[in-house]
Amino acid sequence: MAEILKKTTMVTEFILVGFTRIRWLQILLFWVLLFTYLLTTIGNLLIIYITLVDHRLHTPMYFFLWNFSVLEIGFISSAIPKALLNLASGSTTISLVGCFTQSFMYFHLGTTESFLLAVMSYDRYLAICNPLRYPSIMHKSLCTLLVFCCWIGSFLLLIGPFVIFLQLPMCKSNILDHFFCDNTPLIQLLCGDTRFLELYGFITAALSLLGTLSISVASYINILKTIWNIPSATGRKKAFSTCASHFIVVSITYGSCIFLYISPSQASKVQFGKIVAILNTIVSPLLNPFIYSLRNQQVKEALKDLLRQVVVFIRALRSLKSGVFMLN
Repeated sequence: MAEILKKTTMVTEFILVGFTRIRWLQILLFWVLLFTYLLTTIGNLLIIYITLVDHRLHTPMYFFLWNFSVLEIGFISSAIPKALLNLASGSTTISLVGCFTQSFMYFHLGTTESFLLAVMSYDRYLAICNPLRYPSIMHKSLCTLLVFCCWIGSFLLLIGPFVIFLQLPMCKSNILDHFFCDNTPLIQLLCGDTRFLELYGFITAALSLLGTLSISVASYINILKTIWNIPSATGRKKAFSTCASHFIVVSITYGSCIFLYISPSQASKVQFGKIVAILNTIVSPLLNPFIYSLRNQQVKEALKDLLRQVVVFIRALRSLKSGVFMLN
């Protein structure tokens, strides 16, 4: 990869404009982003932990959920740590290899999330619309295969435009008007005709976002039809509660992504793209653990059990310390 980069451009590093050049505001943003990043990481780690250790959550739905939480941690980690480092140090630079790696990982993880959300929607469709066949269809091997296909499918979809991008030289500037290496400001730095690359990127975004969104929409249309035909209000409420959290996450994730990346115009969306990127990169991964924990009864029960175990452990430590003190 380094040899390809050396042949295609004389640029060795990029300058990230970021959010602001006012130092005190940079420090304030650093603490806000750091708090948000830590809260997001801890929240998703809790989801991963309870879904792995609690036997009640050893179902396909929660298997996909902990994989989604892994993706969320990786997604926010692809952009925010470097932004935090730059805000803390006052630096604005990122290396060429680091920038392209960050850009590819950001879109690879984001696209994998879109595929996984579609799989989770289909999982909810089977669970509600075909409950009798659900256990035989969504077995462990199939669930693992679906997650694997999400990762591989995302990679294969993005590697084409990424290779084309590496073949084009950069000669306009090395200043990126963003807080991370987004594709929009990067494409604007390329020399020559970039219309094919922009079209390729637009088609890729349409396939990954609108294609997976259509699966989610079709799944939820059938889910709502099935719920509507349930005779009892209690049954309808119980059925809807199993997919409400995922529906909210789908709405937030797809809403921000489509608004930012489906538009074929590159120059018109850079400034506003920063605001939407914050929603997509920071706010969405932060909200997801709380959405699943606050609206899902099984997750809330697992978290309560974990809290009880922590309290018991702390009391045991205090008792042990008291016993040691009395012996001394």
